[in-house]
Amino acid sequence: MSIFSIGLSGLSAAQSALSTTSNNLSNVYTEGYNRQLTILGESYSNGSTGTGVSVDEVQRQFNSYVTEQYNDANSQKSALESYQSQVSQIDDLLADSDAGLAPLVQDFFSSLDDLTGAASDPAARQGVLGSASSMAAQFRSFDSYLGDMRSSLNGQLESTVTDINNTATQIAKLNDQITQARAKSGEEPNSLLDKRDKLVSDLNELVGADLNIQDGDTYNINLENGQPLVSGTQSYDLEAVESNEDPSRTVIAYRDAAGNVNQIDDSAFENGELGGLLSFRSETLDSVQNQLGRMTVVLGSEFNAVHENGVDLNGDAGEAFFEIGSPRVMSNSQNDGDGAISAEYSDVNQLTSSDYRITYTGGEYQAERLSDGDTTTLTPDGSGDVDLDGMTLNISGTAQEGDTFMLQPTRTASQGFEVAITEGAEIAAASSGGGSGNNENALDLLDLQSEKMVGGTSSISDAYASLVNEVGNTTNITQVNLDAQSGLTEQLREYQQSESGVNLDEEYANLVRYQQYYQANARVIDVGSQVLDSVLQLR
Repeated sequence: MSIFSIGLSGLSAAQSALSTTSNNLSNVYTEGYNRQLTILGESYSNGSTGTGVSVDEVQRQFNSYVTEQYNDANSQKSALESYQSQVSQIDDLLADSDAGLAPLVQDFFSSLDDLTGAASDPAARQGVLGSASSMAAQFRSFDSYLGDMRSSLNGQLESTVTDINNTATQIAKLNDQITQARAKSGEEPNSLLDKRDKLVSDLNELVGADLNIQDGDTYNINLENGQPLVSGTQSYDLEAVESNEDPSRTVIAYRDAAGNVNQIDDSAFENGELGGLLSFRSETLDSVQNQLGRMTVVLGSEFNAVHENGVDLNGDAGEAFFEIGSPRVMSNSQNDGDGAISAEYSDVNQLTSSDYRITYTGGEYQAERLSDGDTTTLTPDGSGDVDLDGMTLNISGTAQEGDTFMLQPTRTASQGFEVAITEGAEIAAASSGGGSGNNENALDLLDLQSEKMVGGTSSISDAYASLVNEVGNTTNITQVNLDAQSGLTEQLREYQQSESGVNLDEEYANLVRYQQYYQANARVIDVGSQVLDSVLQLR
């Protein structure tokens, strides 16, 4: 091997190293780029004589273990961010001292207090109607706000699912491109590998995903429940669809290889933006709207009951003061039978803020309280009626094995909460038999302010304060967890970048070093040329 060939191999190696270093420098701010390193090896002739240098590979500085830890931490962080952004909106709504319900409830009972002192005063009666209307409007406004949040969340779920599917499709395509590139060149397609790993990181921000590497090459990705999202060059789509149990609820479904669409329980998703949104809905949004509805039902029903015991200014028996909603029961769209269930309130003090899933199995109906999993066997009387937690259900028709029904006792109760009477004279402030001008029934109505009628343990004001504290605590805890998770994620990010990230100072030093290396090998060739000239001059 001539000195020229050895020098040329050095020039080629130096050029490759300079090219790699230049590429690192130009991609220092490229998201997902992993630093590359030119690996050099000595060339041999006949196994012993050195023949220069060879470029063995351009190695990507990538630590799969650290990256996997970072992706998992980032996925949990993304879930907490989604949850926090949603729950903080409800916290701001409920805790607002000016726009909250507490002042309006207080104003309502204060107007009743004024009425007890002047039962026949038209102004006092009009004051009760006005404050009652304002309070009812605020209940409806809060419910409307929560309903808008639910609709917005449905839209976010659809958008997130679209992003998940697009990302999974790109990963599956890159699996194919990487395999083909390796087969053609025998070298690692580093840019494609970087792009694929970046997409995996992006996917983890959207949904919790488990990565499995097949044969050290192909990426297979499963959802948290084990269902495949990417398998080799094949990707499987998620779909945001209308729930079989509740048409107003968007849920996540999985389309398998046979094209079947199967709805997935929300609890199967814990991490990523998707997990955060679903957790918020099931843990906070549903609960808050149900509790608000329960307060509406209890206040309206108890107030109506007392009001109907009194006599108005015209001497007529009191009528319902408030209009309130009723429990909502929905048949699963996949039911095979023609069974039907309706519900109405009975003893509202027994109402819970939970939803119920009623299943027909083994020839009987089983009601599962979703808040705690408690199950009750429903045994209707001859008219098809059966009591359940402050409600009377009526069961009719013939259900088939496995048919289900979703019972939401208080979810929509606040939507129709309004004052039912229109004239101040219709307020039944007097007791029956005591003359239309006395205030005995008004005093009974005023006593409801402190009566523990919500679950038998709390007044309306106490129940609302408890709800505000509950949401506030959830918001604070979520923020604390988010701060801690953000710190952990940043640490892992820094650790990952210390191995894979581009260091400008280091790359600049390499640039100078490889430039000198190039110049030295050029000098080798120059020396070889001088030696050859000297040999030729000997002739």
